[in-house]
Amino acid sequence: ISFFPSSPLAAARSGSLINFRSAVSSVSVRRSSAVLPSVLTFLVIVASGGLLLMIEKGMLNSVETPSPRGDGSHKDGLVWLNRVSILQEIRNRTIRTVCSQKNMPHSIWSLSPPQRKTLLQHVLVNDEHRFLYCYVPKVACSNWKRVLKVLSGALESVDVNIKMDHRSDLLFLSALKPEEIRYRLKHYFKFMFVREPMERLLSAYRNKFGEIESYQKKYGVEIIKRYRKGHAKDPSITGDDVTFAEFVRYLLDEDVERMNEHWMPVYNLCQPCAISYDFIGSYEHLESDAEFVLQRIGAPPYVHFPERQTWYKPVTTETLHYYLCSLPQKLLRELLPKYILDFSLFTYPLPNTTTEHCRH
Repeated sequence: ISFFPSSPLAAARSGSLINFRSAVSSVSVRRSSAVLPSVLTFLVIVASGGLLLMIEKGMLNSVETPSPRGDGSHKDGLVWLNRVSILQEIRNRTIRTVCSQKNMPHSIWSLSPPQRKTLLQHVLVNDEHRFLYCYVPKVACSNWKRVLKVLSGALESVDVNIKMDHRSDLLFLSALKPEEIRYRLKHYFKFMFVREPMERLLSAYRNKFGEIESYQKKYGVEIIKRYRKGHAKDPSITGDDVTFAEFVRYLLDEDVERMNEHWMPVYNLCQPCAISYDFIGSYEHLESDAEFVLQRIGAPPYVHFPERQTWYKPVTTETLHYYLCSLPQKLLRELLPKYILDFSLFTYPLPNTTTEHCRH
């Protein structure tokens, strides 16, 4: 099943994309939320960026992408570098277009204190290899933290079977003084990884409300009491059966800058207008993009990016299609503006949930 239209521009002409203009007008943006560029700019960037990305996928996805540290032929290596350079150029142009607007931040010091705090708490530092990594939950950040711990000597191997401690043995930019932060932002290699916004959201929902008891108790109970009729004072609620629609209603009432990091927009976590990232990898090309980063930072040959755990349940195209098509479309239209910067900046097409498409 093809979740996205073959061409965002063609889809827009045929009416198969969600009416984004009405979605924006139907949602009141709180003052403390990130200021959004004009609707017209969004439409142009999402359509053109998405089209370029689809063209790139059509051109290169059928080609095996060898590891830059492997023994692939010279020709294959050039194809791999070509794909990387195309994606980076698309994203860089899009980011420059959006971030050049006057109402967007142009450094971390122009952010509000809460925005800057969130950002600095998500940027990890490695001084030996001189790089900064902004981690995004549900975009392979646990594996990247394993890599950082191996590089710092805190962990013997990325394959060691231990529960990941997401705070210990890691240096965050928030722990440094302003002059130390400025130096690293200017001289270090800076990278982050992104993922299709709704896929990341669904992954967080299934993981946190389907598997993590602490999230069920902290968020699930509150969501059910707030949005399920007749359960406002029910003491037997465990929070382990939150529906996706209830979760979305909860997100609609949340200020993006106060959201839990697992469903906070990537834009708010990593502020790509305030930090000029040298490389933005994608979950869709995780293996090859991770290898590119490891090569770029000069990681030792024995350090590799971990394989996905056997217990990991990926969000498939069909699964995402099912959840989004089962969701009341009014909720989806109201939800998209909260994540529109993630769609536009990182060149992901808006989801297609027309009646005709959802019949499949």
